[in-house]
Amino acid sequence: MENTFEDLIASYIESKVGISEHFLSTDLANNLKQNLITLNQKSLLKDAGIGNSQKVSYDSAIRSDSIYWLDKKHNNVFENEFFIQIEAFIVYLNQSCYAGITGYEFHYSLYESGDFYLKHLDQFKNNPGRKYSMISYLNSNWQESDGGELLIHQLDQNLKIAPTHGKTIFFKSDELVHEVLVTQNTRMSITGWLKID
Repeated sequence: MENTFEDLIASYIESKVGISEHFLSTDLANNLKQNLITLNQKSLLKDAGIGNSQKVSYDSAIRSDSIYWLDKKHNNVFENEFFIQIEAFIVYLNQSCYAGITGYEFHYSLYESGDFYLKHLDQFKNNPGRKYSMISYLNSNWQESDGGELLIHQLDQNLKIAPTHGKTIFFKSDELVHEVLVTQNTRMSITGWLKID
């Protein structure tokens, strides 16, 4: 497990974007994917908003995905396994990088064909608590023609990342403008933030 943690941290230090191809095990990624599919079949996902709970708006011309917040109160065995891994990563990050992370929040994110999310930062203007963004992808057999890449805008060269199964991305929430390009296939992930309360 620590090897995948070090993959994220080392690549983040090198390029401001941490990438681990197998942060989630195949079994965990498969189980989380199936859980997301089940939640969607039960119509439990909601339109994603822009902004936080104090200042939220909805605009499908900016963002068109649907989300479902993960919560320990759900007592879902696979979500809890994911939380255990995130909590272990936070301990490792705090010990190795003195990050001072004290909390986290994550949601499932579902993009149907034609969905996208325009350029944005992940930190709210009225709340600087989000320090690091993390995205774990749940897309088996993803093809280049499926689109839906994460495009990170950088001064020297933009970085385009395919949302392949089990891959996790890690970056500072207030530093990197990014977007989700139009997807041509159903695109699933768990997206969230490591926070300082």
